[in-house]
Amino acid sequence: MVRAIGLLLSASLLLAGCGERLEQFGGPTMGSSYSVKYVRGASGPSVERARGEVEGILAEIDRQMSTYRADSDVERFNALPSGSCVALPAPMLELVAFAGELSKDSDGAFDMTLEPLLNLWGFGPQSRGDQVPSAEAIAEVRARVGQHHLRIEGGELCKDAAVQLDFNAIAAGYAVDRVVARLGELGVSSALVEITGELKAVGHKPDGSPWHIAIEAPRDDRQVAQKIIRLEGLGVSTSGDYRNYFERSGQRYSHTLDPKTGSPIRHNLAAVTVVDESALRADGLSTLLMALGPEAGEAFAERHGIAAFFVIREGQGFVSHGSERFRELFEQEEK
Repeated sequence: MVRAIGLLLSASLLLAGCGERLEQFGGPTMGSSYSVKYVRGASGPSVERARGEVEGILAEIDRQMSTYRADSDVERFNALPSGSCVALPAPMLELVAFAGELSKDSDGAFDMTLEPLLNLWGFGPQSRGDQVPSAEAIAEVRARVGQHHLRIEGGELCKDAAVQLDFNAIAAGYAVDRVVARLGELGVSSALVEITGELKAVGHKPDGSPWHIAIEAPRDDRQVAQKIIRLEGLGVSTSGDYRNYFERSGQRYSHTLDPKTGSPIRHNLAAVTVVDESALRADGLSTLLMALGPEAGEAFAERHGIAAFFVIREGQGFVSHGSERFRELFEQEEK
């Protein structure tokens, strides 16, 4: 599960009185990495305890949702033929239902059954390298793609076509929410959690100041902060086409696919950042808006009250602006 990191952490390691201090740890996960910073009081969990709890959650999600291991629950489902049903863990069914709502709301712009197409274009876990497939090959694979082929019956997930699930567009955001919630149960009220680029902040730093993060400018060569925003109880996700792509004959092919065509997006939206109380929702919506493109994406964000920040290619440069809800949340940063 790999996502391009579009957010730069800017929390400083400050010490404060009242016995509070900032602890931090991290490591590899989902083909990328994670990091946790949390304010530990006198009764807070040790780093060892917090790390164990966090890595337990990440290991569970990997066993359930990783398309890079043959023994995962999702790969067990993906190997089944059309007409099959299989019992799956409750979190997976919840995420499928959530994805179904996103797909319905966006007229299919969000789709978690695109793995065969991603593999065909060279972006998936079973791909054989970057390639531009023929129209016939795309049409053949599209017959096995579509969120509408899935249905939940009791504790089972069923499919009426040989579809394959890919949780990459929402698994990291879900993991962030799970980790933040578990830290809260352990007595942590202030933390900054980042998993493969998706993140959420709660509470404040030890000196009482809020957490700040930087939205990354769409650069291929290095990470550059474009905009600093303050986070208090909010999750953030960025999707973009500026890291994972290939070029053929002067044409740029993004890893973000348009479910309606089965091909990479062709619009000029370079990146979109979504801020929401739920990191899961931010994760899914950033993918959805990226697939829709600048005009349809901005209209969707305004219609649904989504806090989104769009970066659009214009000539040799970029223009950027936030949705009405984004401007409301970060009015002070806009000034």
